[in-house]
Amino acid sequence: MIEQRATVLAPADAAPAVEPYDFGRPATLAREHARVLELAFETFARQWATQLTDKIRVRAHVGLQQVSLRTYAEYADSLPPTTTIVVCSLPDVEGKGIVQFPLSAALSWIVQMVGGRPVDIAEERALTPVEQALIRHLTAGALDHLGNALGGLFPRGLTVAGIQYSPQFAQLASAGDLVVVAQFSLLLGERPVPASVMLPAHLVLERLNVDNPTAPAETAPRLIRRQVEETPVDLSLRLAPLTVHPADVLGLSVGDLIRVPHAHDRPLDLVAGDVPVATAAVGTSGARLACVVTATSSDGSAAADRPDHADPEEPR
Repeated sequence: MIEQRATVLAPADAAPAVEPYDFGRPATLAREHARVLELAFETFARQWATQLTDKIRVRAHVGLQQVSLRTYAEYADSLPPTTTIVVCSLPDVEGKGIVQFPLSAALSWIVQMVGGRPVDIAEERALTPVEQALIRHLTAGALDHLGNALGGLFPRGLTVAGIQYSPQFAQLASAGDLVVVAQFSLLLGERPVPASVMLPAHLVLERLNVDNPTAPAETAPRLIRRQVEETPVDLSLRLAPLTVHPADVLGLSVGDLIRVPHAHDRPLDLVAGDVPVATAAVGTSGARLACVVTATSSDGSAAADRPDHADPEEPR
């Protein structure tokens, strides 16, 4: 394919923002790690459902929706302005976890835990000391199940450190700190309730990398090279560009002739994207148009050294 391009003299576009990828702080979970965590949280979901059924006296079903790696700021922004945030901590370990569920659900659970009938509560208010004690007791049992489900993926000994209500003011981690978030859907009777568990990512990923390495470190250069070599790219033949003004473009009509400043004896540029990788001449392969590579350049310097702008009156 022969590509003819013209550069229009217009205000320069803003350079695209390039965000470097930090391999020390990955943006997503590796597929193998995500599957291991999903299995652990699915086990926790089943155990949590059994505990809620026993304590709240309503048949409960807990389903895992998603396991993801986020920053703490992204997680906090995804929560409602007011909710139940049960803060969890580990002895002598930096970093806190969260078990989160709606405040209205917590108030409804409390009514049922003390023998009341299942009722939907719309109000959202701070819990009294007695209500906090009941929620602490309920969550402490869930944390035991969470520790058993995660096994060696997370340090044992999570305990309830407190209850807060505003994710924006909780400040349990720095905004850019990575956290592992498991989102659940709780169905208690006929009422669906969203819930989530947040754990410090550095504690989880450290053990995941030891117990479930995605690939040996010594194979990383080979894997990266293979990925680069096998990534498909678009190749095109490019004539020398022509610089025109916007008025020239707007004044074009059918039948107008545009003289391209490319000499007959000058090879075309073979480009991958916008990067010249070789020069080539036009040829044929059977009934198809083809190109014959005349020179190659690993960095495109050979093509870049040639003048891109010839005399506008040079024949096409």
